[in-house]
Amino acid sequence: MTEEERRKRGIQDRKFYPAHKEAQFEKKGLETHTPQTEHPSYKLAFQDTDFLLREELRPVRFQLELLKPEMVLDEAGVGSTLVMYGSARIPPPDAAEAALEGAKDLPEYDRKVVENLVAKSKYYDEARKLGKLATEKSIIEDGKRQFVVCSGGGPSIMEAANRGASEAGGESIGLNIILPHEQAPNSYVTPYLSLNFHYFALRKMHFLLRARAVAVFPGGFGTFDELFELLTLIQTGKMKPIPILLFGKDFWTRVVDFEAIAEEGTISKKDLDLFRWCETAEEAWAYLCDFYDLGC
Repeated sequence: MTEEERRKRGIQDRKFYPAHKEAQFEKKGLETHTPQTEHPSYKLAFQDTDFLLREELRPVRFQLELLKPEMVLDEAGVGSTLVMYGSARIPPPDAAEAALEGAKDLPEYDRKVVENLVAKSKYYDEARKLGKLATEKSIIEDGKRQFVVCSGGGPSIMEAANRGASEAGGESIGLNIILPHEQAPNSYVTPYLSLNFHYFALRKMHFLLRARAVAVFPGGFGTFDELFELLTLIQTGKMKPIPILLFGKDFWTRVVDFEAIAEEGTISKKDLDLFRWCETAEEAWAYLCDFYDLGC
């Protein structure tokens, strides 16, 4: 029997309607207004937003938030990522002068804060360069794209990472998070790879599921959270070691005394080898090329 004959006889046809078709049937049925069809209980469960947002449905929402990004990235052929963490507050170099000018009349403490942020604007450029270097390499392995740039999707260092990938003519991922204040994805994230999360835990999981390296730039609580969870996962053996590149040794050693933690005995001295100090994108990419024998 030919393929055409099988098709005509419907051997391979689905015997049940797909969900989107059932949803169309329901919509047509709702054109009949009765007390039964207008009651919320009549809605299909998967189309009932009020139902899906109930407290009891949290486990289902967890599962959906785990599944959707996984499916999107798999269908996009993303095999691995270069994850880039960092502050949402560091200004790009071209905004540094204006920031300093605007801070001249501020109280001393506030002016110093602005000056400190501006001093770190060089890391915007380094994140941008690293995103560009990784994307230009265009590594394909097992038919999937490797070291696809992945950021938190927001401004500053995150924007720089996606911007570098865009300037190299490639695609990049943005894992955004719903916050009480508005945080729209930066304009350099590839639209169909722009993903949004409600749960921090699921977002952090997706950062690391495909990560083959993580570059961490100066940042605040969010960056600390992401960095220390990653270090903990590798330290405890829950995750295989990957390169962790810490940009800005002066910043990190000022805000975290890693040596003191080891001296206090609450971590081992060898745990300090879990990360590597970096200052430039070229240095970071050269290390990754050597670590993975990429032949750069």
